[in-house]
Amino acid sequence: MEAVIINYRGSHRVKNHRQMILEITGVDSKEKASKLVGKKVTFTTPGNKHMVGIVSAPHGNGGALRAIWETGMPGQAIGSKVKVE
Repeated sequence: MEAVIINYRGSHRVKNHRQMILEITGVDSKEKASKLVGKKVTFTTPGNKHMVGIVSAPHGNGGALRAIWETGMPGQAIGSKVKVE
């Protein structure tokens, strides 16, 4: 299934570049999002490099997910699609 990277996780001033907020179409509640915790997430860069992360927790009550990546994610990743397995 595919997800879209919404934004970095963080406060108004401090952003955590290893943690991103994901949104999957069809997942609209915290209960549905919590079933996806532990799944593997893969982002493919334009240079065909694969960056791997893990879904760590639901984010809020609307069905968004929190993903933690091995390395920091670039800002160009916001708005792009990732694969959730």
